[in-house]
Amino acid sequence: MNEVRYDIGIRTAPGARRLPRFGGALWQRGRGLAESLAFTAAGFAVLLLVWALLAGAAGHDLPGPTPALRQLWTLLGNAFYDRGPNDKGVAIQLGGSLRRVFAGFAIGAAVAIPLGVLMGANGTVRRVTDPIVQVLRPVSPLAWFPIGLAAFRSAGTATVFVIVITSLWPTILNTAFGVGSVPQDHKNVARVFKFSRGKYLMRVVLPHSMPHIITGLRLSMGIAWMVIVAAEMLSGGNGIGFFVWDSWNALSLTKVMSAILIIGGVGLLLDRGFSLLAGLFDYAQQGRA
Repeated sequence: MNEVRYDIGIRTAPGARRLPRFGGALWQRGRGLAESLAFTAAGFAVLLLVWALLAGAAGHDLPGPTPALRQLWTLLGNAFYDRGPNDKGVAIQLGGSLRRVFAGFAIGAAVAIPLGVLMGANGTVRRVTDPIVQVLRPVSPLAWFPIGLAAFRSAGTATVFVIVITSLWPTILNTAFGVGSVPQDHKNVARVFKFSRGKYLMRVVLPHSMPHIITGLRLSMGIAWMVIVAAEMLSGGNGIGFFVWDSWNALSLTKVMSAILIIGGVGLLLDRGFSLLAGLFDYAQQGRA
């Protein structure tokens, strides 16, 4: 027996169907954000507890969280003073470090991404350059500082040179992997539509490789921010690394611990920035949205 259906002319407004879905997605995102904040707060609470226990065990040799946070508040309250070459506020010191990091990182990325594309796209280039990368990659970042100092005769430029060298390798390797892992189906489609090399690069290779490139840049930025502190301890002058070394020479461990908190906080912000950038190229996540 055939089923008979009657259309009585009632239609649901398009917005009425999407509203519950939108509200549910918004609720899920809010819940996820709240859970993330809760876990983050719990992690920091555990860190402060361990720090307090270690400080108590060390006696007066290691400042605890309370004096370090009090000193951090004092530093941030007067962060922009400038009383000469060796006496500047922590914001000025931090700004100098960030300028060097971004300069070296930008130069390193400008070299690493094209080289990684060549290595991933051309087997001959990969076989020639990969041994060089693998030999130079394990070299300690500070080992490059005397080379930069001899080449540029400037401690500041040598510091940027160290950042350039050490930020190359993660971006090169991740870019090469991304370019080399383009699926054969994508290549076949490009061949069918007779893409030129430039169009193939822009429409197929780079979109597929972008998540890997962003990952390499994220790792490179983390290494650059870690290395800048040690490099500035050697170069002197100004910067957050010089601030740490100068505070240690003044026997002010509370300033050292405060600077460590600042360094960690800035590193967290830089990493979160690249995480947001990576989300723009997370095609799988966008497809589920």
